[in-house]
Order: sequence, then C-alpha cells, then structure tokens
Amino acid sequence: MSLHETLQQRLQERRKAGLYRSPRVVERRGGVEAILDGRRYRVFCSNDYLGLAADPRLAEALSAAAVRCGVGSGAAHLISGHSPEHEALERALAEHTGRDRAVLFSTGYMANLGVIDALAGRGDRVLEDRLNHASLLDGARLAGARLIRYRHGDMADLSRRLEAGRDGRTLVVTDGVFSMDGDVAPLTEAAAVAAAHEAWLMVDDAHGLGVLGPGGAGSVAAAGLSQAQVPVLMGTLGKALGTFGAFVAGSETLVETLIQDARTYVYTTATPPPLAAATRRALAIAREEGWRRTHLQSLIARFRREAAGLGLEPMPSETPIQPLLIGDAQAATAAADRLAERGILVTAIRPPTVPKGAARLRITFSAVHSEQDLDCLLDALQSLPRPGAP
Repeated sequence: MSLHETLQQRLQERRKAGLYRSPRVVERRGGVEAILDGRRYRVFCSNDYLGLAADPRLAEALSAAAVRCGVGSGAAHLISGHSPEHEALERALAEHTGRDRAVLFSTGYMANLGVIDALAGRGDRVLEDRLNHASLLDGARLAGARLIRYRHGDMADLSRRLEAGRDGRTLVVTDGVFSMDGDVAPLTEAAAVAAAHEAWLMVDDAHGLGVLGPGGAGSVAAAGLSQAQVPVLMGTLGKALGTFGAFVAGSETLVETLIQDARTYVYTTATPPPLAAATRRALAIAREEGWRRTHLQSLIARFRREAAGLGLEPMPSETPIQPLLIGDAQAATAAADRLAERGILVTAIRPPTVPKGAARLRITFSAVHSEQDLDCLLDALQSLPRPGAP
C-alpha cells in the first residue's frame, strides 16, 4: 500500500470513530466573543482565564516595544536574540513565583521536553501522574529515562513506586492543575513524598499560574511550597497571562544547567521581544487586579451550583476548567454541535487526549465572562439530552 493510501485509510478510520479533528478559523471579538463562519458565539473553551488576551494595555505594550526594538528576536537566546525585554521578563517571573531565577522557553511543550531531557537520562527514573500533559510524558521518553506512571493523585501509589528502586536520579513530575479534569494536584503531599525518597519534584503550573495563589502566583504558591520543596517550576504565558511562551523557574544552578543543556532552549530562536514586553504588562495586571480571580471564583461556584440543579454533574474542580463527562466520543461531538446551535462555543475533548470512554465537554471560564454569559451557557446546557433520553 502506498504512503498516500495508508494515510487516507488512517484518516478514514479516525472519521468513522468520531475522532477527526480540524482547526476552526475563529475571529475573536473581545475576551469572550468570537465570530465563526459569520456567526457570533460566546466562547467557553479558551484558556484565557483572566481575560487578558484582548486587553488593550497588552496591545499597547507590544506595539510600543515593536516600534522601539523591532518585531523578531533574530536569533537564539545564546547567539544574539536575548534582549533587555527578555531579561526584564525573566526577572519579573522569578520574583512573581518566589524563585531565584527564571529562563524563557518558546512554548510550554518545548520547556517540558527540554527540562526533563536536561535533568534525566538513561538509568534515571521519571515518575509521572497518569493524567499529566502529553509534553511531560514525551519529555521522559525523549530523555531515555525509565518512565513510571502512578495513579492519578495517589500519593500512596507514588510512594510505593519510589520504594521499588533507587538506581540513578529520580524526578517526580506532576501538573499543578490538570488540563482536562481541572483538579489540583496534592502538591503538599507530593513534595513530602518526593523529599522522603530524595527525588526532585517538578510542577507544570500551566493552568494554575495567574489563577491560583496570592497575586496569581500559581498552585505551588497556593500550597505554600518553597523552592527547596519544588525545585523545578514550569509555567506558560499563553493561558491566564494572555500572550505566548513559557518559562522555568528555580535556583541559579538549575537555570544555568538548563541554559547549557536544554536543547529546546539552545537550538531555537528566541520569542519576539515585544511579546516579552506585553507579558510583563500582563503579569503586573494579574498581580494588581485581584477582582479577576474573585469574579472567576464567583462564576465557577454559581455554575457548579446551578448545573447540579439542572441534573448535570461537572467533574470535581474548583478551577476555571469545568468538564462535563459525556463518555462516547460521537455523543460528545454531538453535544458540542448542539451548544454551537445555541451560540455557545465549547470543544468536545475526545481520545487520545482523554482515555477511551471519557470524552467530555471541556467548559472553561474567563474573568471577563458576565453573569449574562453564564445564563446563556446554562440555558444551552439545559437543552442537551440526558443519558437515555431520545
């Protein structure tokens, strides 16, 4: 069979299973409105948790920096691409997270690949929560370390697996907030278990930064954990902070090691300096405007309360990620289509992103959603058929 025929067959099988995915051309209008194929929608599937992606103050900071220093960085950080804007953002991120130092990466995926590969290798162990993001799992595979997956949030299982062998270095890796379930990892317990077994703990706080903790410093800060307890902290800039990119924060020694050994840092072009300027402005807004987190929590509490009154059961989560478990992939897609007919944009999450039989509607909230937006969402959800109904 030719390459073309083989790929066509694979695509057809994916279509039949209800797992085919396609990008949509979405024109954003403000923080939570979008136009798709000429129709206006309320967006409940973005990771723009603080509503900063369309904030004009970020656009002003970006455009001013572009006029001042140009658009592109022109090179990797270690060549000639590391600008004063990058340097200032790294200092601000280190201060925000209570770490000695931070280093920027182009994306969260690249940060996770680079960090794990730099810290672990053949003969080492990387223990990961079964629901960790794909980039964390891929990082362990790329490093050639022994990947061991423990039961989701189960610290007793983690401890047992750590006891099973002590050869080489050991890295324990977990999401701070799990992207598809919305629950927060038991970080205090994870730090204690890792310390008891002389393992290093890495937390990916992509979905906690900006949302949780004092000033939005994230899930690690919310748990009151120090740099010594969580030596490796990764965060992304394209979710609650509304821009693009990622960083890793920790000790001076950690950051210097990553600058030397993280291939996804060394061998790629630095992000545009104007993005760093916009991110620094976003970081200041996130710290200063606590009303955004207060309003988010109010929306989440009301949604969970009233969804339960409608006979719906969101998965256990106190974060802006509020999934509704559907089960069947095609049923989840049909539910998303039905919401779209009511002007609500929610994505159906299907395997392999989630396990087979665990397809869901991943509803997410933003600080710029209004009470009226929530009214419309609840009204649209009420129209969905219940299990067993026609």
